[in-house]
Amino acid sequence: MSLLIKSLPVEGASVAPMPMPAASAAPMQHHQWSPYNVNEGTVLAVAGKDYVVVAGDTRMSDGYSILSRDVPKLFKLTPQTILASAGMQADAVTLRKVLSWKIIMYRHKHNKDMRTGAIAQMLSNTLYYKRFFPYYTFNVLAGIENDGSGAVYGYDAIGSFERLPYGVSGSGSALITSILDNQVAFKTQQKNKRDLSVDECVDLVKDVMTSAGERDIYTGDTADIVVITKDGMKEERFQLKKD
Repeated sequence: MSLLIKSLPVEGASVAPMPMPAASAAPMQHHQWSPYNVNEGTVLAVAGKDYVVVAGDTRMSDGYSILSRDVPKLFKLTPQTILASAGMQADAVTLRKVLSWKIIMYRHKHNKDMRTGAIAQMLSNTLYYKRFFPYYTFNVLAGIENDGSGAVYGYDAIGSFERLPYGVSGSGSALITSILDNQVAFKTQQKNKRDLSVDECVDLVKDVMTSAGERDIYTGDTADIVVITKDGMKEERFQLKKD
């Protein structure tokens, strides 16, 4: 007990200040690592009464660097369904492998290809299964349904989806969506609303991809366009800006 009393300061006595630690020469740095890397790019799809048009650019970026000018973002799942993916290319490739395996197993089991609506639900389930460590991809699924109509499905990263008349994803989506709102849905000119022909839709898709390439540094080089009908697919590639 006497030791405790002696260790306490006497009333009225001055107490020497505690020495402060010397300031470090450099500020503390926090080292961070992320498993994700966004490679940007733009994909879109527009559905018609008996067709669907899908498009995606081929530029793969990392910040201000162009890693490749020829990395397609469209992937054929069945003869009537295409997956278009923007975002992280490594995750996009992995997702395609998982979906391809599931579609092959379905074909072996049922002796037929999975329809577009069923693939849309399967993709949703696949993304939701990985919701705690999701595939960092932003997908648009497009194809022809059993009744011959064109179908487009838009997704978020964890599988929420809906059927849309058109869908856009990726770095150029904000530039393209407003144009499609006006030229496909005719939201600002309802009196002029009509169904676009296949050729009109392809020309529109070329225009919006060119416009995005002029304004978005992550969209460019070339664009793949696929037209899907009940008779099959027709592919086309055209040039975008390369700078």
